[in-house]
Amino acid sequence: MDSILIAMILALLIPIYEAWQDDDIWQTILAFTSIATKTSIMMLVISVSRDDWSIGVVAVIILSVGNAGLMLMAHLIKRINEA
Repeated sequence: MDSILIAMILALLIPIYEAWQDDDIWQTILAFTSIATKTSIMMLVISVSRDDWSIGVVAVIILSVGNAGLMLMAHLIKRINEA
């Protein structure tokens, strides 16, 4: 189980590096969205392994609502920068 979590944490480093490297706001927000998705999947894995469904409910809320807000914010920032 620990090796799965270590692999998931290593997979988090890819979008973190992309967000650090790129100056385009759209790519940065997409990288942060990827980080949020990967983190919530990790929370789901931990909640199943610990049999703690309250953590799982929070992870599902992050998956369903959190990414939509980030994408809307990225679109608004992109439109403001174009004007």
